[in-house]
Amino acid sequence: MQHLIKSYLKFLFHSKNEHGVHSPFVFDLVTKCFYDNTKYLEYEVLKSYRKSLLENKNTIEVTDFGVGSRVFKSNTREISKIAQTAGINPKNAELLFRIVRYFQPKSILEIGTSLGLATSALSLGNKNAKIISLEGCLSTTNQCQMQLQKFNINNVECVNTRFEDYLSNCKLNTEHCQLIYFDGNHSKKATLDYFEALLPTISNDSVWIFDDIHWSADMEEAWEIIKNHPKVSVTIDTFQWGIVFFRAEQEKEHFIINPNKTISSHLFERIRF
Repeated sequence: MQHLIKSYLKFLFHSKNEHGVHSPFVFDLVTKCFYDNTKYLEYEVLKSYRKSLLENKNTIEVTDFGVGSRVFKSNTREISKIAQTAGINPKNAELLFRIVRYFQPKSILEIGTSLGLATSALSLGNKNAKIISLEGCLSTTNQCQMQLQKFNINNVECVNTRFEDYLSNCKLNTEHCQLIYFDGNHSKKATLDYFEALLPTISNDSVWIFDDIHWSADMEEAWEIIKNHPKVSVTIDTFQWGIVFFRAEQEKEHFIINPNKTISSHLFERIRF
């Protein structure tokens, strides 16, 4: 917790809004997407999806292949508690929806499905996109599939697999990977392994989003390595996410941007985890 608080205070000190952005590409993204105040009808679907999970008192046996939970001490977990403490928060779900809506990727890869809170945002952002979502835990995968069906979200293929197995055995191409949302194993080694494994799929229009880049000192080290990779041209640190672009025509620049313009209480909800 102490690490996250220090990192967030540092983020607040260095973060900018649209007035500190001189790149036209990033300026448009910030003003037309990050700070888009439109009340989209899809937000109500996202709220209903979350509410349904928060009301679900059933338990499942979770197999965790990542760094583990800062909250749960047992692998038998109540679905409502998972929804409350893990996965994307409401504000970031809306932002993820807007990012997908803005870029309109035809194909999306999600690494780490959990109960599908982020998955639903990815789907609603572009209902015509083909989405492949990877989840290591079979019980969680099954629960997510039932939830997606309940809300008629039909453009998602949930794959129960260890992430490294999928990435090493599947012949990936740009059709699978126009936008990638990394929300799986929050460790330095795994994050960098996924990054390197997926680099052959990049195109000039690829958008990669890494969750929890300030989760730990190791994750911050991984983020710095990603930022400095020669194929990376532009990055945006929103504190929760590190967003990566590979635009060849773009001068290499790194931005620290508060997507909410104000201090977000949702960050402090996540700090306990």
